[in-house]
Amino acid sequence: MTIIRQGSLFGLQELYDLAPTQRFDAIFSAIDIEPILALLAKKSRFGRPIDLNYRAMIYSLVARISERIPFIKDLVKRLRHDMIFRLDCGFLVSDTIPSEAAYSRMITLISESNVLEKVQETLLHQAITEGFITDDTVAIDATHFEAKDQAPPKEEKPKTEPKKRGRKSKEEREQWLIEKAEHEANLPLFEKKIEDQLNIPLAELRSEIPQDPQWGVKKNSEGKNVFWYGYKAHLAVGSTSQYILQSLFSSGNLNDGKAAIPLLKGIQEHVPLSTLRYETMDAGYDYEPIYTQIHQMGHQSVIAYNKRNEPEPIGFDKHFAPTCFQEHSYRYDSFDPKYETLKYTRPKECIDCPLANEGLCQKVYKVKITTDLRKYTAPARGSKAWKTIFKRRTAVERVNAYLKEYFQLDNVRYRTGKRAKVHFDLIALVYNASKLACDRIHLSLNQQAA
Repeated sequence: MTIIRQGSLFGLQELYDLAPTQRFDAIFSAIDIEPILALLAKKSRFGRPIDLNYRAMIYSLVARISERIPFIKDLVKRLRHDMIFRLDCGFLVSDTIPSEAAYSRMITLISESNVLEKVQETLLHQAITEGFITDDTVAIDATHFEAKDQAPPKEEKPKTEPKKRGRKSKEEREQWLIEKAEHEANLPLFEKKIEDQLNIPLAELRSEIPQDPQWGVKKNSEGKNVFWYGYKAHLAVGSTSQYILQSLFSSGNLNDGKAAIPLLKGIQEHVPLSTLRYETMDAGYDYEPIYTQIHQMGHQSVIAYNKRNEPEPIGFDKHFAPTCFQEHSYRYDSFDPKYETLKYTRPKECIDCPLANEGLCQKVYKVKITTDLRKYTAPARGSKAWKTIFKRRTAVERVNAYLKEYFQLDNVRYRTGKRAKVHFDLIALVYNASKLACDRIHLSLNQQAA
């Protein structure tokens, strides 16, 4: 697959090549930690006085991600023995160095709220206001990472009675249908069909996402199944700016397609970016409700088609473009957004065709994308414009690699899903803060050069 290189005067590697003090200042200045401090603040004037510097503790957690410090105990050890690092994090010489238990209590408080998501939203709004996010395409994909604990032993399922052979009677079938409907109605939201998510508010969708570690499976480049026990990170990334516009943390067994609608609704409600036009994804997201959600947002979907043993279309090619009598494909010409219509023109091979001269082969073919949102997209499937937009999907794969290489996504050190989510949210926040810091330095260098 083609890799689109993003030209930049100042990137992540250059940020890490800076002196730690400069790097920390650039990253810390991009994060508004006041909501986190309000969460950790003492709620009453009574009781034992607080002798911990929470502001510096939060910054030290950010520095731990940036410095790739694997354990909290290593962070505490570094704070005790490295005076410069301690001052860079905001601790005073007279401050008490927090213990591992103090960090654990703070992370527990953060895990019981969505404060990191609010801080992330504020950072994104700041980047949009400063003009660093002007994307027209969002790339969506998921990546997996393993849990700290080993998988529990498999429980032996009790043997069930063998099913009775033969057709059910009318009464038995009606009773079976009633029981099946009741069972499906009582399923958790993310075990139901994807179309059931369309009318659910975003807050409820996010609250219902399973977060406990589970077994997951995916195919590798050789077509073999690879199993892991842990979690999944679902990201919606700006294809040009490479900011994380929305992120979700889930169990490892959640289907990628079931996280798409929460991500899309999050973009619609929390990302005020008027330039967005396209959402691009791989074939794992080829579900009709996802196309419906994108259409309701007023955007266009560029998603790889998953055939799923469907019959070959008659009168159309593999990209659903109409064909003439001699089975030459019509050429995609344009899209009319007012009427949501794709326009195809006569194939080049039909110029000298006698059927065309006799009026049996029409010059122009038009089709509404609402006829079938999955088959008819704007731009049309197989066109040069469609392929160009689809190549931008590599941006999310690049961000996944950044999170694992630079930001310790593979280094989850918490046993519960809630605390592991804090680790993931903090990584996404530090990544976006690093991007904003790079863009600000880039802008400053350009202004100095001018």
